[in-house]
Amino acid sequence: MSDFADKANDTNRKAPRGIPYIIANEAAERFSYYGMRTILVVFMTKYMMDSSGAADHLSPEDAKAYFHLFNTGVYLFPIFGAIIADWLFGKYKTILWLSVVYCLGHLALALDETRMGLAVGLSLIAIGSGGIKPCVSAHVGDQFGKSNLNMMDKVFSWFYLSINLGAFLSTLMTPLLLEHYGPHVAFGIPGLLMMVATWLFYRGRNTFVHIPASGNQFFKDTFSPQGLSIIARLGVVYCFVAMFWALYDQTASAWVLQADKMDRVFLGIEWLPSQIQAINPILILALTPLVTYGIYPVLRRIMPLTHLSRISIGFFLCVAAFLVSAQIETWITAGETPSIAWQLLAFLIITMAEVFVSITCLEFSYVQAPKSMKSFVMSLYLLSISLGNLFVMAVNFFIQNEDGSSKLAGADYYYFFAATMFVFSVIFIAVAKWYQSTENNDGIFMEAEAIAVENA
Repeated sequence: MSDFADKANDTNRKAPRGIPYIIANEAAERFSYYGMRTILVVFMTKYMMDSSGAADHLSPEDAKAYFHLFNTGVYLFPIFGAIIADWLFGKYKTILWLSVVYCLGHLALALDETRMGLAVGLSLIAIGSGGIKPCVSAHVGDQFGKSNLNMMDKVFSWFYLSINLGAFLSTLMTPLLLEHYGPHVAFGIPGLLMMVATWLFYRGRNTFVHIPASGNQFFKDTFSPQGLSIIARLGVVYCFVAMFWALYDQTASAWVLQADKMDRVFLGIEWLPSQIQAINPILILALTPLVTYGIYPVLRRIMPLTHLSRISIGFFLCVAAFLVSAQIETWITAGETPSIAWQLLAFLIITMAEVFVSITCLEFSYVQAPKSMKSFVMSLYLLSISLGNLFVMAVNFFIQNEDGSSKLAGADYYYFFAATMFVFSVIFIAVAKWYQSTENNDGIFMEAEAIAVENA
């Protein structure tokens, strides 16, 4: 009996054997990524040194700009990861080798506290983290055939839980490591977790189902008339989604700097500015079932609830969250010290928007794409996140005056993004009516006999 037949028979009875390795890998990788990302802005504005050991801190505007430049890279490289996985190497080898690049990026951050260390480290992490993004969740789906589809929902729930658990723990822990032990340890611990993640993924190599790369067929399908039509229609939608991410990803930059000027005593504990982000994964876990099983059924009684109408609602919620941030900044500019509870309210609203937009976009992208283009289409969706961060970076560089002041000082900064998002939201209503949806669910799960298995 073939290796594949053994695995197929095994997965008839329970979850695929490679799933524990994938879930443990994902938890460790997400800990490493969010731990590093959580402290970036604080590191750049308070801890960075030059080669002589003297302080070399960035201004808040520069720190925000470079943070979003990094995010731009993280969500640009999925396109290259998807291409090399689908065209040349397959998902497993692409994930494994780019994970090594990822580890080297963490090492550079942990060893070098200068701008050079920051540039090298973040560049390597952007390549590694970004490159594996379109491959990981698709690799999970590859482990299933028609015989064990009943396990898929449960496994993806475990997968999703591992992501949020890793993000929550690292967002709480790494600010404390930075505060008490400095950048070497604060960046080093996430680096060690990424090494563990890579090792776990390698350990699972003989338990995975491996889908081979499709070679030149990938390009034939992508650049066919049908493929180009799908890309063009989705591209219009993704341009609007990009503006949502322009606002959302500022929860890890502008909102961190804002939290530093607030009264952060909550539940009897004084939280560090970068720890406030830890509320997001907890809210995701709480709000996702609430929205899916509570809010969506109610909305369906009131209106047609398509993918695009759900995204539209999320856009307007995002506007509301930034209006709360604008009010917080108004209080800060007057000399007041508002409670961090106000920013938690903004997090609640923008996380609700994330459920409406992010999860819906993933589902929408998947069902709109033919099976031969699913990884590539997913990378195009991730590119929208890159474009949103590129916009924020450009704004933060543009608004700086020569005397160090800002063209969008105080609350004006938040009002600008809220107004821009509002305009995009209104126009998107017309786009949602224009879009002709075509779901391509054919062949989402391949016949077991057609799946080739290669042991790495």
